[in-house]
Amino acid sequence: MTAEPVQTRTRYDGETLAALTTDATAIMARYPDPRSGLLPMLHLVQSVDGYVSRDGILFCAEMLGITAAEVSAVATFYTQYKRHPNGTYTVGVCTNTLCAVMGGDAIFDELSEHLGVGHDETTDDGAITLERVECNAACDYAPVVMVNWEFFDNQTPETATALADELRLGADVAPTRGATSVCSFKQMSRVLAGFSDGRADEDAGTGEPTLAGLRIARERGWTAPDAPSPSPDKPGETITGEPGSSADRKPTTPSDTQVGKDKKPGEDAK
Repeated sequence: MTAEPVQTRTRYDGETLAALTTDATAIMARYPDPRSGLLPMLHLVQSVDGYVSRDGILFCAEMLGITAAEVSAVATFYTQYKRHPNGTYTVGVCTNTLCAVMGGDAIFDELSEHLGVGHDETTDDGAITLERVECNAACDYAPVVMVNWEFFDNQTPETATALADELRLGADVAPTRGATSVCSFKQMSRVLAGFSDGRADEDAGTGEPTLAGLRIARERGWTAPDAPSPSPDKPGETITGEPGSSADRKPTTPSDTQVGKDKKPGEDAK
């Protein structure tokens, strides 16, 4: 069923507005409170405009019955929402601790010089937006580069620049793990909005570096320590600390017992 377009201050044409309204209505229906759909809805408008535009902000506000300022507050908080046109591919270089130690900073510096752009800047041809990423949650494959959130593991400055060149030429590139291809930033934004592109089952499964610790533990008979037992005299009680520790200390000072500053005398402190 196609939803009726809302009365709008946006500049979307009728066809685009109708399609956005249908998809946004489907997003809102996933949640008991439709306002909870704001995050995927921002990805939705980004999949149309290539960034969270003025029109995208107004559309989300009108659909959810909230102010544009409220939408902007969310859109400016998360780095996956872009406030200016993004490239076809976001190339994110992890420069957090382990990746940095393994060469992430060198990869970013080489890419920046090779492409002629800095962090969150886009090449003149509109192909690549380069980013420093705090963590790609792939430390076992460090250093890691992501292209539109697809993994390229164990990178070097040379392999990363070669990858960037292939992307700019429009060549097909295959991630190390996950899907077997890389889609555009707009297409990935639609996936993040919750609309499947059929690639979710292309992953070959967990790789050896991720399982190495488990394999070694099994070979050596290592097991996790047992959880502490409840106190014998109080079955079911959670142990919060050794005797005499701060967790075991009884409330004695005014800061332990006084009524919260936001409460009136006689009310329980929150």
